[in-house]
Amino acid sequence: MDAKHCLIPCLLVVLVVSAASAASAQRLGEKEDLQDRPLLSLPGSPVQQLLDSDPGLRRAVVFAEERYNRGTNAMHLRKVSKIISASKQLVKGIRYTITAELSNTQCKKSAMLSTCDFYPELHKLKTEVCVFEVWDIPWQGSSTLLKQKCQPVAESSTKETNTVDDLEAPTSHALQEGVELLGMFKEFMVKYNKVYRHQEEADLRLQIFHQNLKTAEKLQSLDQGSAEYGVTKFSDLTEEEFRSTYLNPLLSQWTLHRPMKPAAPARGPAPDSWDWRDHGAVSSVKNQGMCGSCWAFSVTGNIEGQWFLKNGTLLSLSEQELVDCDKLDKACRGGLPANAYASIETLGGLETETDYSYTGHKKNCDFTSNKVAAYINSSLELSKDEKEIAAWLAENGPVSVALNAFAMQFYKKGVSHPLKIFCNSWMIDHAVLLVGYGQRNGIPFWAIKNSWGEDYGEQGYYNLYRGSNLCGINKMCSSAVVN
Repeated sequence: MDAKHCLIPCLLVVLVVSAASAASAQRLGEKEDLQDRPLLSLPGSPVQQLLDSDPGLRRAVVFAEERYNRGTNAMHLRKVSKIISASKQLVKGIRYTITAELSNTQCKKSAMLSTCDFYPELHKLKTEVCVFEVWDIPWQGSSTLLKQKCQPVAESSTKETNTVDDLEAPTSHALQEGVELLGMFKEFMVKYNKVYRHQEEADLRLQIFHQNLKTAEKLQSLDQGSAEYGVTKFSDLTEEEFRSTYLNPLLSQWTLHRPMKPAAPARGPAPDSWDWRDHGAVSSVKNQGMCGSCWAFSVTGNIEGQWFLKNGTLLSLSEQELVDCDKLDKACRGGLPANAYASIETLGGLETETDYSYTGHKKNCDFTSNKVAAYINSSLELSKDEKEIAAWLAENGPVSVALNAFAMQFYKKGVSHPLKIFCNSWMIDHAVLLVGYGQRNGIPFWAIKNSWGEDYGEQGYYNLYRGSNLCGINKMCSSAVVN
């Protein structure tokens, strides 16, 4: 059987074998999550040896112990007596998943835990098995306890058995989970026309898909808005692949930003809601493809709106002209809106999408001045106050903005309100177009035109919570000026 015909059957074999192995591991009491990066080779490794080898894990364990003891009414402090398993995952910080035994020490709560000894009598230890998830963000010096689940050690011990009936139940459950995962992956491949070169790549993408399901579930469980996260066309990409292919690392490099003239504030307060799509100032959603050219789409979207408001004609302007001819930016490797405005002024304007069509990769500059369809006279930087941004937008047109796009990889619909640990405002990496704002069921939001095609989010749009400068949405707001 060749690789092409083997793809789905072979994946099923992989899943069946993996599921059976997982069930066997469960029967033996091995609780390691095989999808995460392991920190130890065997369960029950000596605590101090493991902590010495990974200082980050040591900090996570100390943090988990402190939060555990803060939340219990017990008279004596407890601390980790054995680490059963530990893993870490890099997602805008480091997420540690720790399964450990905690036992009573001889110290009362006023003591320093690090100096406390365990009870020598086994019956006084009152050991519990706990699973902790700790999110550590080293550059902020902060940690968050995402999960704590504990139970007495006697309840967590594995019952010995030599009967077939007892062994079949977990195996059947694991196989069912494997089949469901494979079904979801197959639907994903069909829906988004995914084709992999060989079986090894398909196996790898299945593993990444599985891990991304977990990440989407975590986003879902912690979201404070009304967003739905799940399977998207980016679900077979690692975070690093997604960032390097579709995002723009130059946006967070503040030393590269050229100063812009500040915009005058709006003449009046912002209305309760506004959407330029309802007023004809927004073209259809475009697709930047596998090219980090979001900066070009953000800027052309803004200029399309400005040209419409001054001349009454909505044009679809060329992003490819900027990718090819903007000498200040780096084409598919990123760029800055301020540079793009300056380049358009130098070139003399933009051609239409029809005359200079998008290819998604850099080519030789083919700009023709006699085909210029729109020009700009200058550009402005807006206030960083969200109320003032809303008022300026309602009065003057769609705004070029940038944000941290971590939560966008798995966004499907609704108002996204991720925890700030997922969405550091100083790590903005994606340029988009702010077209409006309003409220949904009492939740204030920004309406954001994206450049990942109409099969992303809500017909190509992303809705982000408004009012707390979330994801750095207020950090880089700008607009062209058309006189």
